[in-house]
Amino acid sequence: MRHQLTFPCEGATLAATLDDAPGTTGLLIVSGGNEIRSGAHRGIATLAQRIAEAGHPVFRFDRRGIGDSEGVNGGYTSSAPDIAAAIAVFRRAAPKLTRITAFGNCDAASALLLHQPLPLDALFLANPWTYENDDSEETDEPTLPPATAIRARYLARLKDPKSLIRLLKGEVDFRKLLRGLSALGKPPAPAAPDGLPARIEAALAGLGCPATILLATGDRTAQAFMENYPTALSRVPVERLASPSHSFAGDDGAWLAERILEKLD
Repeated sequence: MRHQLTFPCEGATLAATLDDAPGTTGLLIVSGGNEIRSGAHRGIATLAQRIAEAGHPVFRFDRRGIGDSEGVNGGYTSSAPDIAAAIAVFRRAAPKLTRITAFGNCDAASALLLHQPLPLDALFLANPWTYENDDSEETDEPTLPPATAIRARYLARLKDPKSLIRLLKGEVDFRKLLRGLSALGKPPAPAAPDGLPARIEAALAGLGCPATILLATGDRTAQAFMENYPTALSRVPVERLASPSHSFAGDDGAWLAERILEKLD
């Protein structure tokens, strides 16, 4: 059964949803970006329903300043109090719980890493966000995709007759094309010691609980993670899905639910 509830976090009232179930291992879902707790096209709500129908309670919430929650939106880097408060109220709302596993996609996965230690028993980290800058910001030089993504994209276009016709007709933005191609020959800039990539690396190395990394291999964010964190990929269990869907939309949602249930059961 699905219940709506609220809980306090540093003076703000946050909105949450509990999908109740009889199991003793629960799933906490942390939303990524500025996404509300139902997710894009209700994808997270559907995921919660699938997990609960399999017998596991699921708790999801809107962090401060998002959706139905009060407060100021400080982004994922300031969400530690929100996550900690959500864990505490999840335990109170479902007192039979003995274990809580958390799932986060994109910067929610990064938040679960950066805000450790948290009172959690395991993590599902999907397409972790590792870019220092957000492309949505107005900058002269937005973040380029990783070299592996650029190569895959142009190789696919070279195999597509329609793309070649557009090139011959002059319908291709050559400035953008040259910028992308030039990136292939450039060595990656060294990461700042206190930058996001270094902090993610340190968090992965110091994990105090089991984790599983879930990657949609056609997604730009996942490709950046695969390129920049090869050591983590050899150390932490990884599940890969050949899909470009960053949010595991459509049929990919069933794959995501199955991977989570394999660890919860």
